[in-house]
Amino acid sequence: MSILTTDKVVMNATAQDKYEAIRMAGQILKDAGHITADYIDKMLEREEIVSTYVGNGLAIPHGTKESKSFILSTGISVIQFPQGVDFGDEKAYMVIGIAAQGGEHMEILTSIAVICAEDENMEALRYAKTAEEIITILESEMEL
Repeated sequence: MSILTTDKVVMNATAQDKYEAIRMAGQILKDAGHITADYIDKMLEREEIVSTYVGNGLAIPHGTKESKSFILSTGISVIQFPQGVDFGDEKAYMVIGIAAQGGEHMEILTSIAVICAEDENMEALRYAKTAEEIITILESEMEL
């Protein structure tokens, strides 16, 4: 099972707030069989501890250290929010949910952060028209 497929990419989404956006990212992972419902609660708990907004219009919600038992397989979900979602003082235009087993977590988190630190990559992700475009941009730098 690939960690990123078109069924785990949502285009042109809207959310009332960051909590709804995080729930959406988690639900995609759950529907794809990567996590149990309990992991979504841990994603929300993580957001209460420290914001998962990492800058440049990107948030990367993921569970707490205690949530590892709720991860069934490694996967990521990607949601494009053209209007943005408030994450405190900043807006996230891309929300990328992560559930990773073993040592893959930091590797995936770092790869996504590096890709999205480039303004042109974030702009391309934000204005992409298809899930395939988003996957191409993310896979260009990651071994998915």
